[in-house]
Amino acid sequence: METNTDLNQKKHIFILSGQSNMAGRGGVIKDHHNKKQWNGVVPPECRPDPSILRLSAALKWEPAHVPLHADIDTKKACGVGPGMPFANAVRGRVVGTLGLVPCAVGGTAIKEWARGEELYENMVKRAKESVKGVEKSEIKALLWFQGESDTSSEHDAETYKINMENLIHNVREDLNLPSLPLIQVALASGFEYIEKVREAQKSIDLPNVICVDAKGLQLKEDNLHLTTEAQVQLGQMLAEAYLTHFEA
Repeated sequence: METNTDLNQKKHIFILSGQSNMAGRGGVIKDHHNKKQWNGVVPPECRPDPSILRLSAALKWEPAHVPLHADIDTKKACGVGPGMPFANAVRGRVVGTLGLVPCAVGGTAIKEWARGEELYENMVKRAKESVKGVEKSEIKALLWFQGESDTSSEHDAETYKINMENLIHNVREDLNLPSLPLIQVALASGFEYIEKVREAQKSIDLPNVICVDAKGLQLKEDNLHLTTEAQVQLGQMLAEAYLTHFEA
């Protein structure tokens, strides 16, 4: 529950969106029934803090903790993603509380994030809800990590750039934030056309859009998902990018 002091404090809001590596698969292992579940290990960089909140699936603010996406990416087991290490690295540098708005869903392609599609509309709805009723709330950035699903088809890879640029224009327009900062992650993993998608991600040249490259971060045995340690690193890279470029 929020106290009055929480409500009077400035809330710096960050939208976390994309697919499974943003939702977090760090520490997700198979149990003895071959069912995937999170191992429960919380690195120090991912610890909860009273100044970090998350917007639940029910659109209520609550204390944030790993796994951030448990009630959002509900068809898969969620573990450690970049959200908590990002928030912990940023919180000492801003005054007020941090509000995380998890929206990522595993296995989703960029075309599923087009305006009018359920995932996109839900992200916009959650973002709008996050600033309701609190005068000092401000959406500070959208953190985006997606694209693995677009690396197995040449057509999807070739159209990635235009689809991503459309998403950026649409979300800025729909949130009425024409210069909303967007930090996108260039893929660490993928399939046959990964380099085409990475190229697209790195070549987007729009104001207030920057790219953090995840290439070389450690992957789990599936060669697709980042390990817990890699997610901590990525969260810190995203924080550094945000603080350097957007937090005066």
